[in-house]
Amino acid sequence: MKRITVDLGARSYPIYIAAGCLNQIGDIVSSHQLERKIALITDENVGPLYSDAVEAALKASGFQVSVYVLPAGEASKSLETADKLYEYLIRDRFDRKSTIISLGGGVIGDVGGFIAATFMRGIRFVQIPTTLLAQTDSSVGGKVGINHRFGKNLIGAFYQPCFVLIDPQVLETLPLRERRAGMAEVVKYGLIADETFFDFLAGHLEDVIQLAPSGDVEGVIETCCSIKARVVQQDEREGGLRQILNFGHTAGHALEALTNFEFYRHGEAVAMGMRCMTWLSWQSDFISEADFSRIDALLQRFPQPSPQPVFESNEILEKIYSDKKVFDGKLNVVLLSKIGEALVKKNLDPKAMLAALEWMNRSSDEIKQYYR
Repeated sequence: MKRITVDLGARSYPIYIAAGCLNQIGDIVSSHQLERKIALITDENVGPLYSDAVEAALKASGFQVSVYVLPAGEASKSLETADKLYEYLIRDRFDRKSTIISLGGGVIGDVGGFIAATFMRGIRFVQIPTTLLAQTDSSVGGKVGINHRFGKNLIGAFYQPCFVLIDPQVLETLPLRERRAGMAEVVKYGLIADETFFDFLAGHLEDVIQLAPSGDVEGVIETCCSIKARVVQQDEREGGLRQILNFGHTAGHALEALTNFEFYRHGEAVAMGMRCMTWLSWQSDFISEADFSRIDALLQRFPQPSPQPVFESNEILEKIYSDKKVFDGKLNVVLLSKIGEALVKKNLDPKAMLAALEWMNRSSDEIKQYYR
């Protein structure tokens, strides 16, 4: 079993990666000396596939398990869902020594972590991510939260898990659309931190999505988790370096919010956002035209759901200014300085962002000439 340590001093924790490791959850929880009472939070998609096996393994190791099944999808990241979960935990007599285990994708990880961070001022928490996006990104780093009607993840906390358990085998039951969406976050890591990794993905994109041996999915997951661990270790609470992990998310989150978190998968919106910010990186003379073309060629390989909703660029910009990455009314965005290296552009001129959004909407030479 591969093990990556997120070194945060007293809040340090391991990420375990191995095919078939889901069956070892009871032994691993025991090795971390967690108390006997566990709330297993999952959703209607993942629960029927894996919750029985996880529950049985935990009970075989002597744990008391209560399973809570949420509706699948982004709508579960809400205050209403949080209130229901608090009620369940109070009713079932969970206490400050209890543990929450999130079994599912990014939504379940975020919700479970948010409840753990806030119930009785904080109880222990374990992540078992079951989507490619969650395994390579959202389960690591301690960002937990829920959405508000005005924006994504506006209510939340930084709250690190006791450990993360990643079983790549569960991706075999993941719908193809979800695997493709998750690959957008994987590509992000190549763009912001590792050109060699980007080159590998450019040549093996479909292999990874199809879980082919040549795609080395376990190695891909390990690379992403290792990069994120290094970033989080240097900047746990996103005061500086960690902001690079938001590449493509500025416009992506806005698109998700404008469609009430019901149309795009997160990775689909992020792929569009990365195209937008890659173009702006080129137009700002941070990357060459050749690098822009290489990146955009890869990002265009991510299909988008149809029919595409149409939003005016001003609508998207207005939604962006509700995002938590806006400070004192000033927009900070992540751009690329080259493939494998990112930078934070502070106090971006709104006209520049508007031009990038117009290009994203129309992808025309007219927009390039306008901004230049």
